[in-house]
Amino acid sequence: MNPGADPSRHDAAAAPAPTGAAAASARHRRGPSWLLMLAVALLVMALVRGFLVQSFYVPSGSMEPTILPGDRILVNKLVDGDSLQRGDVVVFDGTTTFAAAERTPHEDKGIIGRVLSGAASLLGVQLGEEDFVKRVIGLPGDHVVCCAPDGRLEVNGTAVSEPYIHPGDKPSELTFDVTVPPGRLWVMGDHRGDSADSRSHLGDPGGGTVSVDDVVGRTAATYWPLNRIGGFTTPRTLADLPRVATR
Repeated sequence: MNPGADPSRHDAAAAPAPTGAAAASARHRRGPSWLLMLAVALLVMALVRGFLVQSFYVPSGSMEPTILPGDRILVNKLVDGDSLQRGDVVVFDGTTTFAAAERTPHEDKGIIGRVLSGAASLLGVQLGEEDFVKRVIGLPGDHVVCCAPDGRLEVNGTAVSEPYIHPGDKPSELTFDVTVPPGRLWVMGDHRGDSADSRSHLGDPGGGTVSVDDVVGRTAATYWPLNRIGGFTTPRTLADLPRVATR
């Protein structure tokens, strides 16, 4: 007796191929679309940028040789006034303190520069018209003087060595004697001969000092160009000086 063909096999072989709509539906069920993944990636980047780390593009030479024009730096935003140290390099919002004259747009040359510049604009990472990067020299309550008899800056009566300043520059051509108010910072660029910093705003409200609340974050590293990759260190000659108690 011939049992004949297996009906289940016959049905499977004869099943029609899924239509275009059905295939698309099946692909959709297999996983999230690339648009969704892109949206999630952008959301994660926005959260990181908003709360943890932000990237900035530096167009000026006021922090040479520590930061060169065209460098891109990462800034740690998880800082507060108590964690800041003398010698830290910080980015701050100078809207209410510093003028925008130093913020000259820097044009990228070449295809790589243009691609990075476009990505920077997309993510909002270009140093803004009122964003500045400087080194913290005086903390709240500090007495900062230029200069000691040997030509160095004095902080709370101690002359400090500054190995980071631009070769050939003096600690300051301008003499000053300031006591930093509570909640504020005295900041200076490493290229002392080419930096519009606290010294340039002695006659402004706040006497050239910057509010701690205006600090965006502490610089963590340079990530572009590739031959400039590296972290930032805080010089102990400044950081190890005792803090002044302030109310």
